[in-house]
Amino acid sequence: MTGYGRGDGAQDGFKITVELSSVNRKQAEVSVTLPRELEMLETRVRDTINRHVARGRVNARITLHAAGGKLSVRKHINAALAREYAAEFARLAKQLKLSGEVTLDQVLRAPGVFQTDEELAGTEDLWPAMEKALNQALGALVKMRVREGAHLSKDLAARIGVMRAAVGNIQKQAPATARNYRQNLLARIQGAGLASVTEEDDRLLKEVVLFADRSDISEELTRLQSHFQQFEDCRTAPEPVGRTLDFLAQEMNREINTIGSKANDAVISREVVTLKAELEKFREQAQNVE
Repeated sequence: MTGYGRGDGAQDGFKITVELSSVNRKQAEVSVTLPRELEMLETRVRDTINRHVARGRVNARITLHAAGGKLSVRKHINAALAREYAAEFARLAKQLKLSGEVTLDQVLRAPGVFQTDEELAGTEDLWPAMEKALNQALGALVKMRVREGAHLSKDLAARIGVMRAAVGNIQKQAPATARNYRQNLLARIQGAGLASVTEEDDRLLKEVVLFADRSDISEELTRLQSHFQQFEDCRTAPEPVGRTLDFLAQEMNREINTIGSKANDAVISREVVTLKAELEKFREQAQNVE
């Protein structure tokens, strides 16, 4: 399901902003983009998101900046490290018998001497601020997904309602299937010039009994009704049900195909077409449900 959420957290002169967006995806997938200084917290971010989102692709974008918004001018000199570099440069120049003084520019170019606030930020120390921002963003994201889920639930329920009606029509028609087959078979026999064959003929009765057994769809109809009820149970379940709905759609498709292959009846065939059309719409929507 789709959704968006944003959250902010501040700590020790830093501000962390978390933006989350989600799109439909059959499986769960999390993509995290964050500053180099906070890379060690990526696993925590993923774990937190996975506890709230069971399905879909979630993109997380995390930014770190000074609370005052002037990070670019807040620089720091590591004086102790600069002195060590200056001493080492002078010692090396003496060993190599090189002339010239050690300049300030040379010392400032040494790694770690010239630092920004981001570089001085302690990764673990900033986790509380990031966690606060992340939870705010997740709250907004989940809220949007819940609203979308309510709309999806109504749409899926409407699809199930159409399928229930089709199954009801099939159940009404099913008992007449064997009777219609016997009448049609008798008419074909008599039309072939075998007038001596009557409705009470043992061979005719045996053929009708075999047809009735082959075309019996009572078990498939019962299982379909069971799947419809399981869908209603999913609507009130507190846990994610997307994969359960996928499974139900697969099983309903199996039963509908069997009914279509067994029932040699025009009315039932039309209802099977309706069932397949609605089930396909149901399956597509179910893939968007968490």
